[in-house]
Amino acid sequence: MQFKIYIYVISVMLSAYTLTGVNFDSIIKKNKRIEARLLVILLSFIMGYLITNFIVDFTSSI
Repeated sequence: MQFKIYIYVISVMLSAYTLTGVNFDSIIKKNKRIEARLLVILLSFIMGYLITNFIVDFTSSI
């Protein structure tokens, strides 16, 4: 079960890295940079959770 924690950490870091390519500052209102960064953090955790569950379910079905 420890490998799930490692996969979770790696997938959150990978999600955060890929989300930095999106310019959320242009989507969010001006002077709301903190909210844009918080959105990136929340999306990173959400994507990391989904990716981890996909990988664990996929490997357990094999």
